[in-house]
This record gives sequence, structure tokens and C-alpha cells, in this order.
Amino acid sequence: MRRLDLRKTQAARLNTIRDINRQIVLNYVREREPISRAEIARETELQRSTISAIVEALTAEGLVEEVGEGESTGGRRPTLLRLRTKEAIAVGVAITPSCTTVASSDLAGRIVEQEEFPTDPDPDKTLGKVSSLIKTLSISNHGSIEAVGISLPGLVDPSTGNAVYVPYFKWRDIPITKTISTAVGLPVIIDNDANAVALAELWFGRPEVSDARDFILVLVAEGVGTGIIFDGQVYRGQRGAAGEFGHMVIGTEAPVPCSCGNLDCWEAFSSERAAVARYVKLSGTAPNDQFGFRELVDLSLQGEPHAESALIETAHYLGIGISNLVVGFSPEAVVVGGEMVRAWSLVKDSLMETIEHSIRRGLASAQIMPSTLGEKPELRGALSLVLASKFAAAFAA
Repeated sequence: MRRLDLRKTQAARLNTIRDINRQIVLNYVREREPISRAEIARETELQRSTISAIVEALTAEGLVEEVGEGESTGGRRPTLLRLRTKEAIAVGVAITPSCTTVASSDLAGRIVEQEEFPTDPDPDKTLGKVSSLIKTLSISNHGSIEAVGISLPGLVDPSTGNAVYVPYFKWRDIPITKTISTAVGLPVIIDNDANAVALAELWFGRPEVSDARDFILVLVAEGVGTGIIFDGQVYRGQRGAAGEFGHMVIGTEAPVPCSCGNLDCWEAFSSERAAVARYVKLSGTAPNDQFGFRELVDLSLQGEPHAESALIETAHYLGIGISNLVVGFSPEAVVVGGEMVRAWSLVKDSLMETIEHSIRRGLASAQIMPSTLGEKPELRGALSLVLASKFAAAFAA
């Protein structure tokens, strides 16, 4: 049972009950659309009058709309409801070491417009370009954009809106939220990229993940990050520092340095950069800026043996780190996200063999599964920082 923190809790008042019921109704529409008021009433056991009042309010807020009539069960044909998705309401910004993607989306998370540019290590240049693109999207959507979510590959403090430390660019204490919000005139939410992707899995992932109360998202990209979901919410720790498992020591003399500079971190063995370095060594090819992890995965899917070997070895080291997470946290599931998911059929056996060997008999294991968020999970995560707030209960801490 969760212990109440009396410093933060409030007594349940009428408004609290209304908020809870509102979120219940909105999420029934989100997950089961098209759905009628009568069906929601039957499922929730709330009064029809309560459902009608909530739906009327959600319609007025532009969150829900009527979409025709359903089949009759003997009386009047019921009016069906769905999420209103006629315009974009959120902008997501995914800042990665190589590129930055800015996109708008509707309430269901579908991308409306998208732009991409190379990330500049100079924060003023990157944030200036981001602000310019957000303004353009806001204008093209006639002011329907409500907020901006930003994911970053480093230590982020969501409570202050600062990027505490982004090792790839050596950014320290950059006031991301204040800078962007002042420039574009919209609320801004920021988080670590793995936390943001974990949030996207929680709200928009496959049912086996979104229905789990405890799971860990392992994001394999230029680095390796983890987002931890405990009891249906992101666990961030002090100043957002939880989940920095990419820096746990799992060996020596990795094929590439970690973003922190060390050669013994999980990230240095299991990242996309590590896999590419293994391929370069195995194939005897010269390093090439035009050849990246996407191209490596393409080669592996074509059956190129060196590409296959590089990915399989990388999956082995990825499995070592996941084993540590499973033993330490005993989650219901571990979800692997990133470009590696495209080669899941190739890497799965190596990954699972390592995990099964490492977890001692008698200890609970976890479901290990690939993400279903598709390409650019960091962008889906950034959008989820805004969209999830629409569906999450207002009272959730």
C-alpha cells in the first residue's frame, strides 16, 4: 500500500471527485472510441446525468465530439463519442545528439506537421531554431497549440525546467523552459528522453505495457537511457536524476567511450555507437559519417554477416544491463525502444539468452518486449509530456 504523505495530500472534496470522474470518462472515450454515453454509464456505474454533464463539459473544452449514431438495442439509437482530432493541440521537440525534430500533433498523438534540423552544440542556436519552428507551427494551426513538450538526452529537472547536464553538448544548467516559453508564449514541459518515452509507452504503448503498473523502458540510441514507471507514474528521483543506468559499470575496454568519457559504462557497450564501431572493426571498413546505425540495421536485415554479428554482440551487452534492472527492480516488463527494434528478430535470442543466464533461479523475471511506438520514439515521448496531462488524473502526484 502507498503511504500517504501528509505534507502533500489533500482531503477528497467535491471538486476532486468531479476531476476523477472527468478523467474516467475521457479515458473511456480515448481507449474505446467510438462509444456512447450509455455504454460509459454501464461500464463505470456512474449516473447517466453525471456522464451527460461530463461529456457536455469535455465537448465544450474541445476534447470530445459526437460522430454519428450506433446500433439500437431496442430503444433510440445511441450517439457515439470520440476524441476531437480536427486540429493540432501540442508541439513536441525531440533534441538528440545528431538532430532535432519539431512536430505538431492532435489529441490522439497523430503527427500533423514535422520539421527536422541538425542539432547545434551551441544552445542559443538550437533553442533559437526550435523557437522559430514552434512559432511557425502555432501560426499554421491558427492558435490551437496549447503547450510544448521537449525531450533531451541528459539530466533534466522538470520542476525547474532546466537542463542540468547534457553530456553530448556539455550543456549545464540551461533554462530550457524559460527560454522557449518566453520566446513562443506557450507553456513548456521538459524531461529526459527516456522518461518521456516511458510516459509515451504508459499512455500510448501496447496494452501489455500500458496496463502494467511497473515497467522499465530501455532507450537504445546514441546513448542508453532508462525510464522507470512505478505504480503507473514516472519515477524521477531527486532533481530528475533517477534512471541514469547507462553509466553503470558492466565491463572494461568498451568499443566506444560513454558520453561521460569512460570505457566501462553500459552505454559504451550497448549504444548505437558501440554497434557501429563493432561493425567497422569486423568489416575492416573506414569510419564514415554517412554510415550510421540505421544503415547498420538495414545491412543486418539484408543478411550481411558482419552487421548481424555487430548487432548480436551489442544485444548481449544490452542483456547484461537489463538483467541488472530485472534483478534490482523486479518489474512486470522491460520495453526496449529505438532503431534496434527493427532488428528484433535478429537480436532477440542473444538478448534473452543473456538475461535468462544472469537471473538466478527462483527470482522473478520480466516480460522483455520491443516498443511499438515506431520511429522517433523520443518525439512521441516529447508529445506525450503534453498529451498525457490531458488524460492523467489531476490529483496524481
